[in-house]
Amino acid sequence: MDSLLLLHPADKDLGGGFKVRRLLPAAKRRSVGPFVFFDHFGPATEQPGAQHDVRPHPHIGLATVTYLFEGAMMHRDSLGSVQEILPGAINWMTAGRGIVHSERKPERLLESTYTNHGLQLWAALPQAFEETDPSFEHTPAGAIPEAVVQGVPVRVLIGEAFDLRSPVKTFAPTLYLDIALPAGKRFELPALAAEMAIYPVDGDVSVDGTPLSAYTMAALPDGTGAVLQAEAPVRLMVVGGEALDGPRYITWNFVSSRRERILEAGADWAAQRMGHVAGETEFIPLPGHPFGVQEPDVKTTPV
Repeated sequence: MDSLLLLHPADKDLGGGFKVRRLLPAAKRRSVGPFVFFDHFGPATEQPGAQHDVRPHPHIGLATVTYLFEGAMMHRDSLGSVQEILPGAINWMTAGRGIVHSERKPERLLESTYTNHGLQLWAALPQAFEETDPSFEHTPAGAIPEAVVQGVPVRVLIGEAFDLRSPVKTFAPTLYLDIALPAGKRFELPALAAEMAIYPVDGDVSVDGTPLSAYTMAALPDGTGAVLQAEAPVRLMVVGGEALDGPRYITWNFVSSRRERILEAGADWAAQRMGHVAGETEFIPLPGHPFGVQEPDVKTTPV
């Protein structure tokens, strides 16, 4: 890739006004570094009685990465983890050979009105770790390194940048930054990873002179950085890392380098062999398509 690639969101309403903007995977670009999935949800107003809970569901072959700008979510999984996710923290859940989790409104907020706003990404695990043991790691906001770089506040959520190193453990070189670009400021983003993309959360920005609107992702030419400028303050996320070690198949909540593994996971979930979230009896059932056919639907996988 030798030019800036713009990716536009696929907008979805999950019900009750809960908006999701999906940037990855896209037809033009399936992944950036290890990241094969990028969802921007909200801002959504949570009110008493609103049902935006995500019932228990399974994953394999990936790590979910959850980051909130506002609000709160309660994570529970089949390992017994129970963790309230708050703004500024990084929650990394390694699915590996299989995990089940739910994301619900915290009980303390059931009768409250508040805003939920954040990102959930999936990082495909390297092939050598696709069947690793599942795990969950919570890194509180106060443990995330941050600094003012070129007059711009930067948080290093995952990876290394600007002499800062995140404590979040990964399976491959991974980069995830939160940059608060002030109005009129010029910021030189170096080539911090082999693959990088920029996503403006709440405003417009210029990337090497090319306008980039809010909710649009710009994948940079491989191995390059960019000069960022904005007329108004804007929050920017930078994602990237080392390129994947081969193609990945993505079907429903499963990611794998092997098609047959996707089918195995579907059969395991249908038979409820992947574990359970303690105290929860609800679950998201396996979709009939593509698991009712011989192979996963290739249209849902990378080429």
